[in-house]
Amino acid sequence: MTESLSGATRLHYIVGDPIAQVKSPAGVTQAFADHGRDAVCVPAHVSPAHLADWVRGASLAQNVDGIIVTVPHKFACTDLCATTSDRAAFLHTVNTLRRNADGSWHGDMFDGLGFVAAMQDKGCPPAGKKALLVGAGGAGSAIAHALVMAGVSELAIFDPDTQRRASLVDRLASLKPCPVTHGSADPTGFDTVVNATPVGMKESDPYPLDVTKLEPHMFCGCVITAPAITPFIAAARAKGCNTMTGADMFARVRDLMVDFLLGK
Repeated sequence: MTESLSGATRLHYIVGDPIAQVKSPAGVTQAFADHGRDAVCVPAHVSPAHLADWVRGASLAQNVDGIIVTVPHKFACTDLCATTSDRAAFLHTVNTLRRNADGSWHGDMFDGLGFVAAMQDKGCPPAGKKALLVGAGGAGSAIAHALVMAGVSELAIFDPDTQRRASLVDRLASLKPCPVTHGSADPTGFDTVVNATPVGMKESDPYPLDVTKLEPHMFCGCVITAPAITPFIAAARAKGCNTMTGADMFARVRDLMVDFLLGK
């Protein structure tokens, strides 16, 4: 792959803080190659304090076509976009930026669509299901929106940040396709249980919710990619639950992001 790098190679970044944990640069670069594009994806470790300056600097390079956004920059990057999709505007969060004709940035958010697609791959379409989502951050907001749009019968959201949770619940409830309520760490009574927090990345982390209340009929999903099997997913499998991992989700998100970056 590196043998083909030249001055004509188009550049895409993935920006985050931290960034060493991301697995996507190789996969995204390979996807570009599979589409016949001379392009690469490279990581950029940028702190929140320097994000706006970094985006302005990266924008000056005329061979930079896209920016993939990871934690904790998904909300802040929205404000650095000249235009966004309706979905990203509603959520005020983005995970992918591509150039407009004038060189400014257009943002969209694919975490939710990718999560729902991965659920369907696992034989668990969300329509008609009662869902509990833990985490109202960038990925959580997008997944919550996608679950509502995909036809869940009810969505409950739990996040220790009560202000962030209340804001998301209120905005989603205003769409009116289904009841959206304040949830808790107790998954009792739900069909689908989702961890959209970073809780589980460190060995010392607690569980994101009460895993003793999981039941075999529940579908359990997690957004974390490292470790590959989080303690939450391991506990769900031990209970007999159908599960999906962050890698399952990100494979679908990556496909959506690449198509977007290629202008599809």
